[in-house]
Amino acid sequence: MSDTRTITANEAKASLIKCFKKKRPVFLWGPPGIGKSDLVDQVTTELGGKVFDLRLAQMDPTDLRGIPYYNKAKNLMDWAPPIDLPDEAEAKKWPVIVLFLDEMNSAAPAVQAAAYQLILNRRVGKYHLPENVVMCAAGNRESDKGVTYRMPTPLANRFVHQEMRVDFDSWEQWAVQNKVHKDIVGYLSGAKQDLYDFDPKSASRSFATPRSWVFTSELIEDEDTTDKNTTLNLVAGAIGEGLAVKFMAHRKVASKMPKPQDILDGKVKDLAIKDISAMYSLVVSLCYELKDRKEHGGTGKKADATFHKNVDNFFQYMMDNFDTEIVVMGARTALTTYDLKFSATKLKTFDTFHEKFGKYILKASQSSS
Repeated sequence: MSDTRTITANEAKASLIKCFKKKRPVFLWGPPGIGKSDLVDQVTTELGGKVFDLRLAQMDPTDLRGIPYYNKAKNLMDWAPPIDLPDEAEAKKWPVIVLFLDEMNSAAPAVQAAAYQLILNRRVGKYHLPENVVMCAAGNRESDKGVTYRMPTPLANRFVHQEMRVDFDSWEQWAVQNKVHKDIVGYLSGAKQDLYDFDPKSASRSFATPRSWVFTSELIEDEDTTDKNTTLNLVAGAIGEGLAVKFMAHRKVASKMPKPQDILDGKVKDLAIKDISAMYSLVVSLCYELKDRKEHGGTGKKADATFHKNVDNFFQYMMDNFDTEIVVMGARTALTTYDLKFSATKLKTFDTFHEKFGKYILKASQSSS
């Protein structure tokens, strides 16, 4: 599948929405841990619907077809429909229901055959899919060395196939919305290649994926109650030992950087530590703090003036202490990823900042759109 067109998570989201509107079954391909299931959940939530998540690799054919039984009233063999599929009563509660057939190509051929009838005819046995049900399937590629079965050609031809790739910008937007630990977002902003290091040829049981970085975020969230050695052991168990050592070393340096609160309050204006990775992390921490102040700083003229003063200190600090690349990243992150709104006329630094970096920020925004 080396010549297959690949798309980012944001592009896959647009594809899902289009296919759902046309009631065309779509198959999401991609390596493990890149967020295929999360993406389906996200799109369904935005559409106001409900997901029926079927892990086909764990199912038998009867889980989809139902089972035969003796109908005493009719003196005939009848068919009991499957309980895991949406019925008409449930369908009426939602504008759309997504039947998500996860791990489809890891399912046994007999299970795939049962799914084929459901996808082809929107029915299996006596069961019919309600009108507002749309279908999506997902699976790993054969090259990922997981347990997979070759999908029959007639079944494959029923889907619109989309292969996802790991993309930092898409993941960063998702991470901010889902409150992934700022140390992780900061570290990966300066080491994007470490977001995903899965190698199907490696014997390592732990490796970095968007999913395992979320595990890491949870593990370091309340580390004040955990000793450092245990934290390192847990992080290594999530993303692998090599990356764990590198990430924890980064955190040690980043912890010595100025507090974002002091920078935004104008109490700190310079930077002694010039470690690149730590500077990326500091910028992300500043954006986190700005967003938090915007959301919880209250309303009214006084709150608005305080926020714009914080933004002024943010821009001034970046101009005084960071190279162009980090300044542009910080501004783009604040304006687009964190969607921080401000009035340029209320900022003392805006004209100087725009004159020095405006063209770079515009270029960065165009290249990421």
